Amino acid sequence: MKLANSLPVRNLKGKPVRTAVLLLLTTLLTLTVFGGTLMIISLKTGLHSLESRLGADIMVVPYEATTKSNLETIVLQGATGYFYMDNEKYQKIASCEGIGQISAQFFLASASSGCCSLSVQIIGFDPDTDFTITPWIKKSYAQNLQKFDIVVGNDLNAFVGDTLTFYGVDCHVAAKLDKTGTSFDTAVFTNSETIKALIQSSVDKNMNEFKNINPDAVVSCVLINVAEGYTVEEVLNDINIHVKKVKAIQTKDMISGVSDSLSGIADIISLLIAVVWIAGIIILLLAFTMSVNERKKEFAVLRMLGASQRKLAAMVMQEALLVCLLGSLLGIGLGLLILLPFNQLIEELLNLPFLLPSAGQMLTDTIAAVLVSVLSGGIAVSASAFRISRMDTALILRGEN
Repeated sequence: MKLANSLPVRNLKGKPVRTAVLLLLTTLLTLTVFGGTLMIISLKTGLHSLESRLGADIMVVPYEATTKSNLETIVLQGATGYFYMDNEKYQKIASCEGIGQISAQFFLASASSGCCSLSVQIIGFDPDTDFTITPWIKKSYAQNLQKFDIVVGNDLNAFVGDTLTFYGVDCHVAAKLDKTGTSFDTAVFTNSETIKALIQSSVDKNMNEFKNINPDAVVSCVLINVAEGYTVEEVLNDINIHVKKVKAIQTKDMISGVSDSLSGIADIISLLIAVVWIAGIIILLLAFTMSVNERKKEFAVLRMLGASQRKLAAMVMQEALLVCLLGSLLGIGLGLLILLPFNQLIEELLNLPFLLPSAGQMLTDTIAAVLVSVLSGGIAVSASAFRISRMDTALILRGEN
């Protein structure tokens, strides 16, 4: 109550237009700093999430799959698609030197017709050997998946206990995964037994591009972690030389394009933040200078009433800090209103992994944005406060200054 009736607050209320302009400037400054920083962190968090979800040093796919433009979009961007190679290729790969961990995965794209509840990418894994998907699923579902049990990505409109149909086969939703900010948020996961049944059903319904495959004798890709004492390049070259009609790819090379795009966008956002911050300080400096010039006689009268020069300078500084504090809170609120509800849309527009940071990280960013905004206001008003401290009251009252 004391603050609401203080002289700085009453001065701000007494000049609503001036206060509104200053408030708008600080709100935009904070929105840019907070929103831009949160965007960069979310992109980096999404990339880290993608790296951890791939979780392997090497991915091996049929050579024909590398000639298709949608290989990377299937693996990284959630596009629906599938490809297969004979299981004997898996056995040959497993016999190569330097293999530490190895596991097969199976891809199947559901159709959008009446036989399927959703058009999604279905990824099957072998629970006995998998080292990439299982640790992630265990965070949401500690039990083993039974036949026709599925786990759905966080962005899908399906929930635990629902029944989804794929190629006429009813599947039970056993769990819903935590959000990753990657393509996996719109995918469906299941064990090898279930996906083989789904592949067979798609073949039986003549809805699979591979008309004569035996689901028990094929895999889509092979994920590998190299053994200690071997390099990724050694194992990768060994596979490409000795196993025909496959292509071994270093997973970090697959995400290099995503990383480059993210780096480019992050640089642009960082430059924008710097430009807005500098421009904001300059504009605030001009605004506070004009405000002080308009109020010279007001300050002179206050000096005649006994207010010290230091008191007047402190009053102007308090007004500026109050405006910047309120503007920063408005800017942060506006930033959260944009990013929280529309983070999935932002991910789709950028076509990059996008995962909002934890609540703790967001709180840290909020505090930092408030400090930047208040600091900017303090820097901008400091010159005006200094001028007030050196003001000649007599000259101002005589109208000579």
